[in-house]
Amino acid sequence: MPGSTTCAVVIPCFNEGASIAALVPAVREHLPRVIVVDDGSTDDTAALAEAAGAVVVRHERNRGKGAALRTGLSLALKSGFEWAVTLDGDGQHAPDDLPSFLRCARESGASLVVGNRMRDARAMPWLRRQVNRWMSRRLSRHSGRHLPDTQCGYRLLHLATWVALPLETERFEVESETLMAFVTAGCAVEFVPVRVIGRGRTSHIQPVADSLRWWRWWRALDRRPARSVLAEVAR
Repeated sequence: MPGSTTCAVVIPCFNEGASIAALVPAVREHLPRVIVVDDGSTDDTAALAEAAGAVVVRHERNRGKGAALRTGLSLALKSGFEWAVTLDGDGQHAPDDLPSFLRCARESGASLVVGNRMRDARAMPWLRRQVNRWMSRRLSRHSGRHLPDTQCGYRLLHLATWVALPLETERFEVESETLMAFVTAGCAVEFVPVRVIGRGRTSHIQPVADSLRWWRWWRALDRRPARSVLAEVAR
């Protein structure tokens, strides 16, 4: 079960120097091993994260959130951890919500626990809130179960399960891809309420380009039989 000796924290970052120095110590109050993946930042994100006590891995160029998560989760697995919490580096996720993820996994046996911001989503920008709801409805219909917040990056994953799944995306569609891979493989997935912290600065999401990437991923998923995914995981 996830705990301080079995669970690491992975934070993908791109130019998060304004928030990372305060975020890392706050996270380490709950779980001591924090891995920051600096995804080609041009500011002092890497230096500030390392000074705050994180293990820092750096991409020389920006490769995308999905690629940064893959780097961090792979390092956590290679370092002997069984679980990892992922959260964003911009300060929108409250470190004090972290124990709820660990408790949910222990009590439910879930191999993926996802944060649910939609119970009180007023701090989210209006457009992102509507897009999240639209995407979540589509993914819920495809999976045959209610998925209240498919885009939240605050998650707890069982690493041995994660590494066995056929995950390919490298940008922001990774949130949807990972969730659907766990669901399709028959893994137990749970959601826990989390707070939304307004950031007061522009998101790194590119509305047009990232929406097109998500749509291409969705079309491929919609055409792909669920049994083929299950067969890949079984192998």
